[in-house]
Amino acid sequence: MANRKDGVLYTGVTSDLIGRTWQHRQKASGFSARYRCDKLVWFEIYDDMLSAIAREKQIKAGSRARKIALIEAKNPGWRDLFPELAGG
Repeated sequence: MANRKDGVLYTGVTSDLIGRTWQHRQKASGFSARYRCDKLVWFEIYDDMLSAIAREKQIKAGSRARKIALIEAKNPGWRDLFPELAGG
């Protein structure tokens, strides 16, 4: 999740990507509300939660430059991917 291109980045893991992204977009409280981190700019899908958690830890341990490179490799314009993910 991000608030804008080259802005604040949030990395997390969930078993419900659409639902969790929707929660971030509501900006009810916490990190998403404080930093307006409401754009889904990149994601990966895994078959099991253990693999997903391991990858999340790997990404969080990486540098900001590495996170930006991951985003820009598949989404160079940093467009919000939620509408197409949610079928809208």
